[in-house]
Amino acid sequence: MTNMHWPQFPDPYWHQKLTLPSFPPLNEDMTTNVTIIGAGISGITAGYLLSLEGIKVTIIDAGSILNGTTGHTTAKITSQHGLIYDEFINHFGEEKAKMYYNATDSARAFIKNTIGQLNIDCDYEEHDAYIYTNSDQELSKLDNEARAYEKLKIPGDTVDSMPFKQLPMKKALVMKRQAQFHPLKYLLRLVETIQQNGGQIFENTTAVDLEQGAQPKVMTRNGKTITSKQVICCSHYPFYDAAGFYFSKMYQERSYVVAVKSDEPYPGGMYLSAESPTRSVRSTPIGTSNLLLLGGESHKVGHGINTMQHYEALADFGKEVLGLTDIHYRWSAQDIYTLDKIPYIGHFTSSSKNIYIATGYRKWGMTNGTAAGMVLSDLITKGTSPYESLYTPQRFHADPDVKRFLEHNADVAYQFVKGKFSMDDKHPEDIANGEGAYVKMNSQKCGAYRDEDGELHVVDATCRHLGCEVEWNDGEKSWDCPCHGSRYSIDGDIIEGPTESPLDKVE
Repeated sequence: MTNMHWPQFPDPYWHQKLTLPSFPPLNEDMTTNVTIIGAGISGITAGYLLSLEGIKVTIIDAGSILNGTTGHTTAKITSQHGLIYDEFINHFGEEKAKMYYNATDSARAFIKNTIGQLNIDCDYEEHDAYIYTNSDQELSKLDNEARAYEKLKIPGDTVDSMPFKQLPMKKALVMKRQAQFHPLKYLLRLVETIQQNGGQIFENTTAVDLEQGAQPKVMTRNGKTITSKQVICCSHYPFYDAAGFYFSKMYQERSYVVAVKSDEPYPGGMYLSAESPTRSVRSTPIGTSNLLLLGGESHKVGHGINTMQHYEALADFGKEVLGLTDIHYRWSAQDIYTLDKIPYIGHFTSSSKNIYIATGYRKWGMTNGTAAGMVLSDLITKGTSPYESLYTPQRFHADPDVKRFLEHNADVAYQFVKGKFSMDDKHPEDIANGEGAYVKMNSQKCGAYRDEDGELHVVDATCRHLGCEVEWNDGEKSWDCPCHGSRYSIDGDIIEGPTESPLDKVE
């Protein structure tokens, strides 16, 4: 492990010195116009736009607002989502590829305009975005992507140097006039507007079921019901999956961020490596200094090496390449991938005309999540959206969907079988302070973690979603499911879906 100073627990920078409002849980049945499940960037953007139209919205969140994936982002406002446009042209044609760019660029413009209209102080800055490479194998992909930019008339070009000289590179592709901001400062102003327009927000209110019909009903864990004309599911992973089969056509990845203070002037730009393991670099102001955000190290949830090593790899990158000495913040995020890398935004199923979904943004939630709020608002208020056909959850392409569908579900099957037959020989007394591992108790496979005070926390190791065995995540001190990405705390409480039930505690 690097000898840098190291924060003991993950904690996003965006939460620092920022007082988030608190909202009560829903404690009685109610009726509203639109129920929005999930208080991240998609739900809040949709709620904001609908409230401007005089529509009464009610937003509920299983935890606290802005504390999920939105609160763990690197907050780039860009349409440069990796080397995707050449791939999209080959799979879907130029029209759909251009549509994806237009949708995300419209989201960027919406954020910029909203910041201006509401006079939001959220560290908004415009920067060029760069994808760079040091790999000869990636040079041809970069050239193909540059040609795709030309076909789609995306403002950008290949370059042989970048403003951030410390990053070694052979070639880079730049997308002009992108942006970055402090996401929570921005969204809190939208939350205020929603409340001013009569919208309601409830925290610690978990949706567990949905009854379809002309007046769909959302049922919560504590037995309360919200009846409305429309329902929007923005709960990151869909909490409700009747006939949608989303679990079979999406997978979840984790990625990591370390943040380091620097007194050196930042030359500008946002940077992403083309090759794996990915490296992302951007800066945000912190007092009179800069905070460099170094991101990357993606892997499927519950897969891969000891997760703490992903943080260490980013810290070593900061030390070796940039000469950084101390890590001030670290955190991770969970992102959902669809089969074709385009989000699912629209009607939940072809027959669900008043139930909508937004999910699958990969690692680009600021523009994709904003686009989702815009699309869903249009579908509800106008009955249509210019991007409806692009994002429709009912789409299915022979290439690449079939191949990735088979790969994903074959991996799920493998993880299921592996989990059932793998077993450590440890017993509870073998677990050291700070260690998490499988243990055998009364012939039952359990997950055990002993905290730094010596207290043992034991849970049933079988995920309550579809029965896979959870894996220990040392970096976040959580139990993660390698099949569909559910995550649980050391005491079995739900951190991430799709699970709707906590792990059972074992005494």
